[in-house]
This record gives sequence, structure tokens and C-alpha cells, in this order.
Amino acid sequence: MSDPTLLLVFIAALITALATGLGALPLLAMRQVSPKTLALGNAVAAGLMLAATFSLVVEGFDFSAPRTLLGLLLGLGGIWLAKRYFDGKDGVSLANTNGADALKILLIMGVMTVHSAAEGVGVGVAYGGGRELGDFITIAIALHNVPEGLAIALVMVPRGASVGKAAWWSILSSAPQPLLAVPAFLFVLTFAPFLPIGLGLAAGAMLWMIFSELLPEAGEVADHSTIGVVVTLSFTCMMGLTLVLG
Repeated sequence: MSDPTLLLVFIAALITALATGLGALPLLAMRQVSPKTLALGNAVAAGLMLAATFSLVVEGFDFSAPRTLLGLLLGLGGIWLAKRYFDGKDGVSLANTNGADALKILLIMGVMTVHSAAEGVGVGVAYGGGRELGDFITIAIALHNVPEGLAIALVMVPRGASVGKAAWWSILSSAPQPLLAVPAFLFVLTFAPFLPIGLGLAAGAMLWMIFSELLPEAGEVADHSTIGVVVTLSFTCMMGLTLVLG
């Protein structure tokens, strides 16, 4: 397999961003999606992200376990602070909505944008660790970005936004991915000792999203046993994909 290039890294991260817009497409056929369907989608996303996180941590430990653990803490702290920042915003207008509806849209956009920044770094640092890991992380992130886009659309469309506009905002929330992937790729190639920190940072942000956002929201609607089955199956499928990529 050929070594990753700057163009390949950018295109890979761009694909992950565009995949987010696909989440809005189901709403072309139905204006409402059942809460249970969304809950199961969150469970699938959580399983995919767990698999990606596992790969990031294992790769980081191959370089330096302490620096990987440091990265985990930095990723957790960064995304937590960003979430608190967006939680404190009020009096906003977005996508033809105002007040509480606009704030709800802005909050989910903020969380997804902060998360996608970590994903962009994740794509870049993963390719810094090699083509095989980079391809796997790209596929995992692209797949779980679809239900993330659906989550954004489910907030926007019932509040008056068109499906096309919801898809556009979903993609926009993932814009940091191609923008940050190439600098992160260059950074880890130039400063190899920082690679495990970058891997851990992306993994820490993903873990926070899984246990702070995706699983609690899924647990409000779906049976916990069902969620466990879905998470395990999606995790297993993505880990099985590592055998194909490897």
C-alpha cells in the first residue's frame, strides 16, 4: 500500500465531512423519525467510535503509552470546555429559528463541530501513523458521521429548515475535518514524538462524545440491553474491518 500524500489526507477528510450530509437524506421520505430509530442510530455511532478509539489508543501505545494517556486527558478537557462554552450561549437566531429552538440547533452544531475538529485531527494523525490506520479511521468516522448528520437534521427540519439546508449545515459542522487533517498530518510527520499525544487527543474527544452524548441520549428511549447489543455488533463489524484493511 502506498504512503499517504497530502492530497490523499485532504480527500479522505473531505469524504468524512460530506458523509455527514447524508444523514439528512432519510428525511426526504419522512418528515419525522421515531425516537427509537434515532436512539439505535446513536448506538451504532457509539460502537463505530469505540472501534476507532481502540485503534487510536493501540497505535498510540506502540509509540508511547504515557504520551497517549496525556493526549486522552487533553482531548477530554478540550471538548468539555468547548461544550461548556456553547452551553452558555443565549439569544441566538439560526436557520430561520429563534430563541430556544435556535439555541438547541446551535448547541448540537457546536458539539458536532467541536467533535469534528477532533475527528479531523484524528484523520491526520492516523495517516501520520500509516496508510492502513488512516484508511480505517477514515471509514469509521465517515460511517458514524451519517447518524450525526441525521441527529442535526432531526433538530432542524421539524423547526422549519428544509432538508437541503439541514444537509448543508450538517456538512458545515464537519468542515474542520479537511481543514485540520492536513496540518495534523504534517505536524506528526515533522514532530513524530507528538504522534501519540495527537492520537490520544482524538480518542479522548471521541470517548467523551460516546459516554456524554450518544449513549445517554439513546438510553432515554431504547432498552439498555438492546443498546448494548447494537453497540457491540457495530464495534465488532468495524474491528472486523481492520482485518480487511490490514
